[in-house]
Amino acid sequence: MNRHAPGQADPGIIFAAPTGTPAGLEVISLAALRARARARGADLGAPQRPGFHQILTVARGALRQTVDFTGHDVERDSWLWTRPGQVVQWGDLAGAEGTLIAFERDFPGAATVRTVRLDDPHARVLRVPGGEAATSLRVAAAHLEHEFHSAGRLPRDAHGAVLRHLLDVLVLRLAHPDGSDSRVDGSDSRATPPSETFLRFRATVERDFAHTRRVDDYALTLGYSARTLSRAALEAAGIGAKEFIDRRVILEAKRLLAHTDLAAAHIADRLGFSSATNFAKYFHQRAGQPPIAFRTAVRGRVD
Repeated sequence: MNRHAPGQADPGIIFAAPTGTPAGLEVISLAALRARARARGADLGAPQRPGFHQILTVARGALRQTVDFTGHDVERDSWLWTRPGQVVQWGDLAGAEGTLIAFERDFPGAATVRTVRLDDPHARVLRVPGGEAATSLRVAAAHLEHEFHSAGRLPRDAHGAVLRHLLDVLVLRLAHPDGSDSRVDGSDSRATPPSETFLRFRATVERDFAHTRRVDDYALTLGYSARTLSRAALEAAGIGAKEFIDRRVILEAKRLLAHTDLAAAHIADRLGFSSATNFAKYFHQRAGQPPIAFRTAVRGRVD
């Protein structure tokens, strides 16, 4: 499995389902992943931007994983779910044992894709369910792993259907943990949901951030005032609408700088800047360093 976002470099570590298992899914232990990386000379700490989903769970030890330049401590019964397009940097695998589940967007059932909003770019990365939710997730993952490595015991089509249903169970439970003491990224998972105004604004920013950074343009598109959008962003995200837009632009700039060798001028053009100079000034003001300095630092980062 080596699909990745259009225009992106190779994701670094390639997932490949064994013979007899359906394309689009792999379940691999961290021990096997370490061995594969060594055999292929792959640097898991280098920035990767795979075009498929990855769900990581740790059974023993701990692992510090960086997703979109934010570090996450993955410990026992923690679940780290990275979506296509996010930049991932692995920490030291020597101190952890667990399982990685990698799957393509179109592998889960259509109903599951809709229910969990599978490719939601704003979904939580780290979940730490408690109580019965933690137990249910362990059982679901163990069943999926067992069936994945049982190729040949069922006809290929039946085996694929079983794996699809078991993956559906896992992602549904992970997206909707039922434990009352569940934690999500260290916060209360029962927080008030964002307003419809903010959700519309956020979705439009995701679609148009490379075309406009003006709050007034989003207000015009959505039929709100700029003041309404800023109030909605402040209530939901703790920052104003302009800051929300700028952070999305900077995130994409960081992803491109970290994971590709594109020149700053090319990145500037992709993000809608009139010149590389304007992009460099914008990036420096908001990221605290020039674009190329950021690229050098993140590629040399050791967790």
